[in-house]
Amino acid sequence: MAPSLIFTYTACGIFFLIGLITGVWKYYHIHSSKEALSPVYVDIAHRTSLMYSFATLVLAKFVELSPYSETVTFWSAAAPIVFFALALSTYVIHGILKDTDNQMKKPHKIGSFILPNWVVITFMVALTIAEIGGFAILFVGFLSTL
Repeated sequence: MAPSLIFTYTACGIFFLIGLITGVWKYYHIHSSKEALSPVYVDIAHRTSLMYSFATLVLAKFVELSPYSETVTFWSAAAPIVFFALALSTYVIHGILKDTDNQMKKPHKIGSFILPNWVVITFMVALTIAEIGGFAILFVGFLSTL
């Protein structure tokens, strides 16, 4: 099996496992809360990890269909997957810290630490380029084979 496919399926499995684990975490909060609610970012971490697992399966299929070299295919899949993982990590951190219900609200905080606005903007631009760009390369490659 190609390294790009091994990486993609492994990431899919990790995201799905995290989704299941964060589901238990979410249920714990719902069960122990008087309002029967979990912290916002616990809920977001749970839902996005499940969605990322299925999104990674979509990437895996396009990796299988890629006409490009293994290097191009690997990095085209890895770029969105790395940013999926980074985004999920911030959701888990916010869920643990219970420090916000909207990470885009200014000032941008992680715990008591204030992030400069340019850091968040730079991250979001890089995320957008990596996720859309990585998939677009794989999708255009597939279309070129039709």
